[in-house]
Amino acid sequence: MLALYMVPMAKGFRHQACLVLAIILLLINQSEQLQSSQTHTLLRLQLLLNYPDILSSWNSTINFCNAEPTSQVTVVCYEESITQLHIIGNKGSPSLPRNFSVDSFVTTLVKLPNLKVLTLVSLGLWGPLPGKIARLSSLEILNMTSNLLYGAIPHELSSVTSLQTLILDDNMFSGRLPEWLGLFPVLAVLSLRKNLFNGSLPDSFSSLENLRVLALSHNHFFGEVPDFSSLTNLQELDLEDNAFGSQFPQLGNKLVRLVLGKNRFRSGLASELSSYYQLQWLDLSFNRFVGPFPPSLLSLPSITYLNIADNKLTGMLSENTSCNAELEFADLSSNLLTGHLPRCLSDSKDRVFLYARNCLATAKENQHPLSFCRNEALAVGILPHHKKTKPSKVTLALGITGGIIGGIVLLGLIFIFVRRLNANKTINKPTTRLIAEKASTAYTSKLLSNARYISQTMKLGALGLPAFRTFSLEELENATNNFDTTAFMGEGSQGQMYRGQLKDGTFVAIRCLKMKKRHSTQSFMHHVELISKLRYRHLVSALGHCFECYLDDSTVSRIFLIFEYVPNGTLRSWISEGHARRSLTWAQRISAAIGIAKGIQFLHTGIVPGVYSNKLKITDILMDQNLVAKISSYNLPLLAESAGKVGHGTSVLPKDPSNSARVSYEDKADVYDFGVILLEMILGKPSKSRNEVQILKNELQAIMATDDGTRRSIADPAVQTSCSDQSLKTMMEICVRCLQKDPAERPSVEDVLWNLQFAAQVQDAWRVDSQSSDGSPGSPSQPPHLRVSFR
Repeated sequence: MLALYMVPMAKGFRHQACLVLAIILLLINQSEQLQSSQTHTLLRLQLLLNYPDILSSWNSTINFCNAEPTSQVTVVCYEESITQLHIIGNKGSPSLPRNFSVDSFVTTLVKLPNLKVLTLVSLGLWGPLPGKIARLSSLEILNMTSNLLYGAIPHELSSVTSLQTLILDDNMFSGRLPEWLGLFPVLAVLSLRKNLFNGSLPDSFSSLENLRVLALSHNHFFGEVPDFSSLTNLQELDLEDNAFGSQFPQLGNKLVRLVLGKNRFRSGLASELSSYYQLQWLDLSFNRFVGPFPPSLLSLPSITYLNIADNKLTGMLSENTSCNAELEFADLSSNLLTGHLPRCLSDSKDRVFLYARNCLATAKENQHPLSFCRNEALAVGILPHHKKTKPSKVTLALGITGGIIGGIVLLGLIFIFVRRLNANKTINKPTTRLIAEKASTAYTSKLLSNARYISQTMKLGALGLPAFRTFSLEELENATNNFDTTAFMGEGSQGQMYRGQLKDGTFVAIRCLKMKKRHSTQSFMHHVELISKLRYRHLVSALGHCFECYLDDSTVSRIFLIFEYVPNGTLRSWISEGHARRSLTWAQRISAAIGIAKGIQFLHTGIVPGVYSNKLKITDILMDQNLVAKISSYNLPLLAESAGKVGHGTSVLPKDPSNSARVSYEDKADVYDFGVILLEMILGKPSKSRNEVQILKNELQAIMATDDGTRRSIADPAVQTSCSDQSLKTMMEICVRCLQKDPAERPSVEDVLWNLQFAAQVQDAWRVDSQSSDGSPGSPSQPPHLRVSFR
């Protein structure tokens, strides 16, 4: 019986064993398939990265999950699935070839769905970061430092709620930071250094309770820093080299590293700063902080680096001021400090201690007299505290005597003023503008009184502009609400632009230029004289200037140029596709082209010396309330002096191929740029590259010899039915001639202007004829028979 029972039992065991074996084989097969899929993905990434040297060991036979990690390449797996991928190229690696597609790269990358850590550094990646990277939904750390990625941070990334670290340093990302960036529940590190971001910081950043590091240095942010006092875990805040201000930010007291250098803070230091007991690194340099400097910062228990250079901090230092023993670097230079050098800093050879350009009682370094710091403190509104004392009898007597003498002097001055006023009325001479700064000797009196200046300046009354004058910084601060973010209009290679309103209600545009090198006001006066003469109906004209100087040596730190405010947008916004509701008519386009040509002619011949090579773009042409075209950006030497930053303009318009021959054909570079503008006015769409300009130019040249209908077909649809064939053909001919590669073959500005005026006459005659043929009042008018040819 037992034997009979064991037989079926043995068969059952065999069935179970077979089943287990089948499951094991299936799992192995799936694992091999998974491993094969991951290997294929990594090899595909190697291909897309153009087979870099650091990935030379990758091939189809490698078990990536067991590969030995290196300092540049690491693959980490968990349960045979890749969870970490680190690829770090060589610093300064060139961009990947033109056929590289960041979209294809990310499409391949997301085939590793279990990635938690992704590091792709210095690989030459370029293009806008695709939103599909959010398909890596388990991602906790994303580091794409030192590539060439641009555009905005994709909104899709907001769905990756597990993200703890986001590092996009040293790329070309731009635009404002979105509110959703401050809504990641576990974000601990956000580093966006060295990009092109702008705007103010989102208030949502105040909700990042887990944030430990916020690094936003070397961008173009501005405005007040949000209230970060609720970020109790924040240890590092780096906002260097932006335009933040004006109040010292509200912060938690657990900071270890605080960098606010090279911004626009203008307030006093927060009193809580002395209680930041974990603070090791403090950089407040190159701002305009005012008020007392607390010496207790030198003795913070953790401080090792302190830099308050180039501010307006006051206070008296003592020889007995204490310092933290670990303090290695202290820079107190270029402030308004008085007193004596602290022994703890001056006696130590192990520390770097800088203190020049204060009013300290020492023969070392370069120090100002004590009166300098007191006067400067008064100038910025930092009043010294004095005990109230009763005036003595002698003081009272002197005061009364001084008052009597002062009254007599005042009466005498009033008498003299009345006599001079009457004399002026009799002679009837116009008053002259007083310039506090002396004109530069580079422009002689004969040159400044040249008739080519006077012929235009006599027309200022017709422009309705006030006389060019010197503005005070206080006036500009009041006009812009202390350069508030709401007044900020934008920033480019030629400085920051603000919109302001003067006390008389006049709106102005204020360009702020930071000087790269230190020069006296005298050095810039010949530039200012030139700018003051650039006043013309078709130029955005300057109304005045303002110098802001350093306290230590009175050299110029910033120059403000005040221009008339032109409210009606750029010429592009009136002609390009997508603006049909306010598209200029053909006659208005010809009129705008004539205005631009007249503006160029004035820049070349209306002043001495002429202003050439202005690199005109259609976005530099503004339209006023009467649709008069005005050139807003021209080649001022003063702007070149301030070009300390990398140009952040986004224009992709072509450069004039004749720039190398600019000495021989100074005026022809602007003629070429005018041709590019005219091309967009005719076609109604922008040209994105120099090659495209040449292609379109060749099309125009070929189509000019065809019939009326064919010519109209290439023009902007908004004006195809409202332009005469002759005026359209003339405009095309002007455009083609302006875009000749050889500058010698381009027409002069005068020839361009004559032919534009011919096109306007033809168009006007055609319009009158059209109205007459429709039964409208008026008699037929013949177009001019004589057309001015290009010389």
